[in-house]
Amino acid sequence: MSKLPTDISIITTYRCPMRCQMCNIWQNPTKKEEEITAKDLKILPNFKFVNITGGEPFVREDLGEIVELMFTKSPRIVISTSGWFEDRVIDIAKHFPNIGIRLSIEGMKAKNDELRGREGGFEKGVRTLRRLREMGIKDVGFGITVSNHNSADMLELYELAKELDMEFATAAFHNSFYFHKYDNVITNKDEVTGNFMKLIEMQLREPHPKSWFRAYFNMGLINYINGGKRLLPCEAGTVNFFIDPWGEVYPCNGLEESKWKKSMGNIRKAEKFEDIWFSKEADEVRELVRTCPKNCWMVGTASPVMKKYIHKPAMWVLDNKVRTIFGKPVKLLSSVKK
Repeated sequence: MSKLPTDISIITTYRCPMRCQMCNIWQNPTKKEEEITAKDLKILPNFKFVNITGGEPFVREDLGEIVELMFTKSPRIVISTSGWFEDRVIDIAKHFPNIGIRLSIEGMKAKNDELRGREGGFEKGVRTLRRLREMGIKDVGFGITVSNHNSADMLELYELAKELDMEFATAAFHNSFYFHKYDNVITNKDEVTGNFMKLIEMQLREPHPKSWFRAYFNMGLINYINGGKRLLPCEAGTVNFFIDPWGEVYPCNGLEESKWKKSMGNIRKAEKFEDIWFSKEADEVRELVRTCPKNCWMVGTASPVMKKYIHKPAMWVLDNKVRTIFGKPVKLLSSVKK
């Protein structure tokens, strides 16, 4: 029997002010009156980590109620946002100074605003990050989804993150029901993976072990882009899961209807969360995860197994940290196709 999960991502809405090229959430908005509320979320157990995401969570007028409830269930909450509603982000941070904020930034000014479809988005985002840091909010950072068009900007953003002393996360172009997108394909693989290799080398030169393990994660993204099998098994639906805006419980946000998509249950229809998590339907979903053909590599599902199977990334980190010290090139992992 599976244990209760430790991590959760709550998709609060599919409403969004951005017009991103890699995501069609904004073309498929949820209806405000249909979205799950803090009352619906009371059924949830306690967690180690909660991610609140969207769409754009800050379109929710009751976001504060959701955050307040989830802080009774978890010591750490991170909100993923575009940063478009700058004052709303700042207001939440004033009320909940332990909150984490992660902004999506897809490149430097021109590239970000092009890819996210709203002029001024980069300036809003960076200004919001700086204001949060000035307020003393510690858990602050931003991330990029790397596509055909912005891998060079990724390196500049990494330098900006170091300058601002903030967290920096990466993801790669992919398709899913969550993004309402099925034609995201990286075609200039040599350029993109080459820039990821530069990022990996930069991270391995950092003095912090956290950066070295992020280098391993980015090696996993190279592997994914090149069509390799996952570096570590996927255990989505075991330690982590997603709730969609209507209350459906899914193992991850990378599912595609054309391959498979199955819910474990709906929090609005259950008396106890355990009735969903330990159900026959949940077991069937976990079995589908074990045979999933997608080989996704996203932080939500990679991070838990990196911790569980720590010896594997640790061996890679140790080997390549030493290689970096002696000026030798980083080794690709064996599952990466040549």
